[in-house]
Amino acid sequence: MNTVRLTGETKKDLLEKLLRRSPNSYPEFEARVAEIIEQVREKRDEALFSFTEKFDGVSLTAETVKVTQEEIDEAYAAVDEKFLGVIRRAIANIRAYHEKQKKYSWFDSTENGTILGQKVTPLATVGVYVPGGKAAYPSSVLMNIIPAKTAGVSRIIMTTPPGRDGRVYPTTLVAAKEAGVDEVYKAGGAQAIAAMAFGTESIPKVDKITGPGNIYVALAKKAVYGHVSIDSIAGPSEIMVLADETASPRYVAADLLSQAEHDEMASAILVTTSEKLAEDVKREIGGFLEKLSRREIIRKSLEQYGFILIADTMDEAVDAVNEIASEHLEIVTKDAFQVMTKIKNAGAIFIGEYSSEPLGDYFAGPNHVLPTNGTAKFFSPLSVDDFVKKSSIIYYSREALAPLHEDIESFAKAEGLTAHANSIRVRFEEDAEN
Repeated sequence: MNTVRLTGETKKDLLEKLLRRSPNSYPEFEARVAEIIEQVREKRDEALFSFTEKFDGVSLTAETVKVTQEEIDEAYAAVDEKFLGVIRRAIANIRAYHEKQKKYSWFDSTENGTILGQKVTPLATVGVYVPGGKAAYPSSVLMNIIPAKTAGVSRIIMTTPPGRDGRVYPTTLVAAKEAGVDEVYKAGGAQAIAAMAFGTESIPKVDKITGPGNIYVALAKKAVYGHVSIDSIAGPSEIMVLADETASPRYVAADLLSQAEHDEMASAILVTTSEKLAEDVKREIGGFLEKLSRREIIRKSLEQYGFILIADTMDEAVDAVNEIASEHLEIVTKDAFQVMTKIKNAGAIFIGEYSSEPLGDYFAGPNHVLPTNGTAKFFSPLSVDDFVKKSSIIYYSREALAPLHEDIESFAKAEGLTAHANSIRVRFEEDAEN
């Protein structure tokens, strides 16, 4: 890891380096993604199956693209009963947390004959994208499907790339079924995003697409936004640990590595006021690297985007944390809850030495789909709110409108919109004549 004394200049340099990891920084891929999307939009299943064979090495047809009940039954048979229990306990925690996020329609009335309110309606059809092919991500399945289900979405479909054998990972399928998915399709990459955005003969058009993916998936979601809604354009994973001299260097090192193993573009940053902790953490990282299976990915991640920032004061450290706005933030200080009150920008905040980041990834309940690349300054974690839409309700009786109509007409005339003014005026023209 790169150890840096925290100053205004070093913070600026770090922010610029981290932002280069954003999907928006790879325009060379956009033309290829646009071509894939256009092909699927025009040729539908034909293009979808062609790209699946080209990129995944699997030949699919309209009869085999949808996962069958038989395949789901086989997946259940292949998943260990003990792990199935783990999935179900995680689902209970995730569902309980998201149930508290539910919003309801409301109406306020007054005696003079007005009713104002808000009608909350679940989205009709949502598409969840789950990465696959080389690895299984049942946790992503749960984190995307459960809030949609909790919101009351009528139809939830999932797409995920098949393995070379043409099948979906058993744990992915079982997690989807347990979470309440309605349909699962064997499709990945930009072609799957295009299929859900525009619809094909086999895959239905959806209202919103959520879920993580590689650079092609991220750019495809960006390209189809407006035709459908999306959750976000996610960048590589990142973790920041804010710690002082009271933190365990072993715990801090282990937590930094938990995100660095995702991929070579992942970022792991320690911000601390203790030079001794910084040195001890580096030593612990060296020891862990000898044992961990993804050590080569971790090494490259730390070489490029691993930093230890040494601050003179905790206030300076907190300022850096808020400026970087990390996806995951751990606070391991002697007064962690007090420090937490000063944090303005972070996707998820983990407090104390026993609240390590994987707890949020898998089990605690809050969603692990979080804003990345500094977007925690204005975006929030995936939630039930992402799967509903809100309509304003307005009712005025004639008696309620009467004392206001001239004010409304004045506004309309000030904007030069005489038809607006007339729409109100005609309701009271008899009064004016009298």
